[in-house]
Amino acid sequence: MRDNGATNMEGTQIEKIGLIAGNGIYPVTFARAARAAGVKALVVSAFKGETQQSLADEVDVMEWLRVGQLSKMIRFFQKQGVEQAVMVGQIAPKNLFDLRPDLRTVKLLARLKEKNAESIFGGIADELAKEGIELLPATTFLDDLLPAAGAVCGPSLNESGLQDAQFGFRIAKEMSRLDVGQTVVVKNGTVLAVEAFEGTNEAIKRGGKMGRGKATMVKVSKPNQDLRFDVPVVGAITIETAAEAGITTVVVEAGRTLLLGKDELITLCKEKKVTLVAVE
Repeated sequence: MRDNGATNMEGTQIEKIGLIAGNGIYPVTFARAARAAGVKALVVSAFKGETQQSLADEVDVMEWLRVGQLSKMIRFFQKQGVEQAVMVGQIAPKNLFDLRPDLRTVKLLARLKEKNAESIFGGIADELAKEGIELLPATTFLDDLLPAAGAVCGPSLNESGLQDAQFGFRIAKEMSRLDVGQTVVVKNGTVLAVEAFEGTNEAIKRGGKMGRGKATMVKVSKPNQDLRFDVPVVGAITIETAAEAGITTVVVEAGRTLLLGKDELITLCKEKKVTLVAVE
């Protein structure tokens, strides 16, 4: 029987793929899924202070760069024969403030009227495309990690919890539409915190402190989310941070949020008594 291996959106077999690897377990999770799908060569652009060193054990070639070295990254991919790439893992906001961009990145940023995740990453995707490198969806090979609507793990929600989940979902969707952030913390119909540039975990801590226990965190995708980048992700650190902050319910958007390290998530939710639910 013929082995078709991994294919891109046009159905063409993918022999080699480039990873633009940020922090957390997302890059390792993707690398293993790509191998399982039949990708033969994994080429990684890693970032100092962000990418886990252990990723090197999962891939074929890894080059270390500073955040903002776009030209160097493109040259590296071209030298390695990369024609498809994927963005996996985030870059900490503190490193974006400490950005030391090369000339190509400076020109890219100068062209942008608004500087948010979507515009910056979209600009990077355009620069890659100019050099013959297609940026694939960040969910490539990871469909099994996108939850269906309903309870995922942890205690069942009561009526009050369901109401806060639905309320928080509406607020989070509006905040994401405005490009403010994709996470909110609510309690009893009141918004306690909205994520901005500080990132999800800091918003969780602020909201949990305000709520003093039994608050709800909601994380969603943007309307018309570009799945090539900035896809919502929940992992063990999210659950641990939520539990420490006194948040008892974590709500994600069904079919559009990656649950990383799912077995660990289930164990943590049980231990910490945190409800994880997916909402459409």
